[in-house]
Amino acid sequence: MAKNLLIVESPAKAKTIEKILGSDFQVKSCFGHIRDLEKDDMGIDLQHEFRPTYIVPEEKEKVVRELKKVAKSSDEVWLATDEDREGEAISWHLCEVLGLDPGVTKRIVFHEITRPAIQQAVKNPRILDMNLVNAQQARRILDRIVGFELSPVLWRKMGMKNSLSAGRVQSVAVRLIVEREREIQAFSPQSSFRVGASFSAKDAGDRWVSFRAEGPGRLPDPESAGKFLESCIGAEYTVREVQVKPARKSPAAPFTTSTLQQEASRKLGYSVSRTMVLAQKLYESGRISYMRTDSVNLSETALEDIGQAIRGNFGPEYLESRTFRNRNESAQEAHEAIRPTNMAQSTIEDSDTRRLYELIWKRTIASQMSDAELEKTTARIAISTTREELTATGEVMKFEGFLKAYREDRDEEDGSEENPEGLLPPLAAGQSLRFEEMQATERFTRPAPRYTEASLVKKLEELGIGRPSTYAPTISTIQKRGYVEKRDKEGVQRQFQVLLLREGKITTVSQQEITGAEKSKMFPTDLGMLVTGFLKTHFNRVMDYGFTAKIEEEFDEIANGKKVWNEMIGTFYQPFHESVENTLEHAERVRGERSLGDDPATGKPVVARMGRYGPMVQIGQASQEEKPRFAKLKSTQSIETITLPEALELFRLPRNLGLFEEKEVVINIGRFGPYAQHDKKFYSLGKDLDPYSVALDRVIPLIREKRETRDNKTIKVFSTGNIQILRGPYGPYIKQGTRNYRLPKDKTESAAALTLEECKEIIEKGKASPGKRKRFPRKKPQAREPGSK
Repeated sequence: MAKNLLIVESPAKAKTIEKILGSDFQVKSCFGHIRDLEKDDMGIDLQHEFRPTYIVPEEKEKVVRELKKVAKSSDEVWLATDEDREGEAISWHLCEVLGLDPGVTKRIVFHEITRPAIQQAVKNPRILDMNLVNAQQARRILDRIVGFELSPVLWRKMGMKNSLSAGRVQSVAVRLIVEREREIQAFSPQSSFRVGASFSAKDAGDRWVSFRAEGPGRLPDPESAGKFLESCIGAEYTVREVQVKPARKSPAAPFTTSTLQQEASRKLGYSVSRTMVLAQKLYESGRISYMRTDSVNLSETALEDIGQAIRGNFGPEYLESRTFRNRNESAQEAHEAIRPTNMAQSTIEDSDTRRLYELIWKRTIASQMSDAELEKTTARIAISTTREELTATGEVMKFEGFLKAYREDRDEEDGSEENPEGLLPPLAAGQSLRFEEMQATERFTRPAPRYTEASLVKKLEELGIGRPSTYAPTISTIQKRGYVEKRDKEGVQRQFQVLLLREGKITTVSQQEITGAEKSKMFPTDLGMLVTGFLKTHFNRVMDYGFTAKIEEEFDEIANGKKVWNEMIGTFYQPFHESVENTLEHAERVRGERSLGDDPATGKPVVARMGRYGPMVQIGQASQEEKPRFAKLKSTQSIETITLPEALELFRLPRNLGLFEEKEVVINIGRFGPYAQHDKKFYSLGKDLDPYSVALDRVIPLIREKRETRDNKTIKVFSTGNIQILRGPYGPYIKQGTRNYRLPKDKTESAAALTLEECKEIIEKGKASPGKRKRFPRKKPQAREPGSK
């Protein structure tokens, strides 16, 4: 048995570190958190300084037992959980559970899992930093209080039973998405005309080359555009002035957690959660430094490593050592940016993580490379028939610098309308140009784009909401709760006008474009909009961006030892709890209804509202003699924007498409989506077929295909007892009615030969000894605070 036990968070990390440390150390994993707040009574004693009560969850009991056993037989226990606040808290919980003294137990941290870093950490252990532990605990307790007290308010005031929840950061994130959606809904596009002209001039090889010049700003309407083009008929065009200016572009800082999430989304199409899973894998295998950080610093050793890689791959002229400053003054989650641990390795073999690794390598190496040097040319072109002038711009790359390794992408918000500048032929003042044509093209203003996961992370970071460890869980939570959904939006056709001046004549043509198409954007659901409106009305302080950012700053102060954690929570709790009590007593119940008008056929009122299974339209009222009729909204429709004609269209279902094999085929929508019903069987239409327009000839192949799949699944059907033997993903099984029964191992190979009596016997045995259900008995609470004896 090794003398030393070193505990880390993940088994993958344990294997890597054990190889480095050798036989003196046994490295074990605690598989993340081993304790959490008790669920009963919130797990927090509100009357005694918010004292927490922690329990070991049932799924972690085996892990704790094994750790206790190994710790007992080891001379010394070392703690090597992650270096952020979450990792520090896990180490403290390990001390509590294993009976270790946090004042003397050796705690080591490292930014990367490499031999030098691990050996250096072992040589320089420290003890637990209780300020970091208290900062994590303050976040956990405050979030538990907000969730436990706000969620019941939603249940009672919105009538959605226990399906709703609220959270301190998640609710603010949903608010951002809801407000952006309402901005888009209220936006009215305005049109204007942009003038562009095509010219040609001779290049250095005496060949005629074409280039474009832009007109004087935007013209408000077709009449103004037409007048400008008329004023240019028969004009001569002369270069009035040419300006050549040097320009430089500098590289971006190495990755932090949020910038990695943003760039992996733009360049690789990864979701925030996928990026973090792959980054965790790279870190645990020793490929990159710690991946939860808001620092852009690089260590001296890393800078030397990067410098060697630049000289070897690009040449010494490409090396320019740089120091980047953190925008976030409270950046403390880790002390170094995300970077490869070995810059000599520009790629890796693992197919899952290769693309993300290469992205990190390129960004890191580019951060220490020279500026890109450009030459920008601006030519002002005089028009003989008017005082207005045109402007042609171009740029020439003189030295690639960091662009030889990496070019950062941009979000839509950052100016995607900019046209890339091309090359211009040699131009000189006084030079006459050959005119080809001039266009005035109608263009429309656009609303701010919907958030992607990456741009939402960027916005949260700008507002100071959340920290590196919280971005991915927050985005995942708001989607799981049904407040936000990530989906594509199809564009719609729009006509625009183009006025063309060519050979002295002006013609007007109408053209079409697709506008409004979006991919993988964050859309608020009707439920998300309803909950956000309620919380903003009654808990404006909790939903305030500035207040949420201030809470984050207070967590930072606790981590720095400048604030006492339970005093900070006490300051928050009293006014918050009063708001909860006041809302429960005085706030009206939220109906979430919108009146659309009356049904022309019956005269009954039509309303769009939230139902038990989501947004729907209702014709009539429950108090009337006839029962109301209901229809589910399409995924692309919203309670806030649906019109009366669109609502009435939903009541075209069920649709009878006609006969197939002398049986009717009926289309309808159920709880689980659109389906076709034929011969008392149901076939899901999936996402590709629109239930309102699909024809019989599209549904028949679907029925045949699914019926064939269903037949292939069937091994045997008995004429009595409603018993079947079916083929499942884990082997054959018996189905009686809606219940399934597992076959004994000795019967699986001969399933087709089973008799009815044998099947009944297996069913009876299954009923007599049903599978064990997990129970979660209340554990004996452990009610110690961090630092208490």
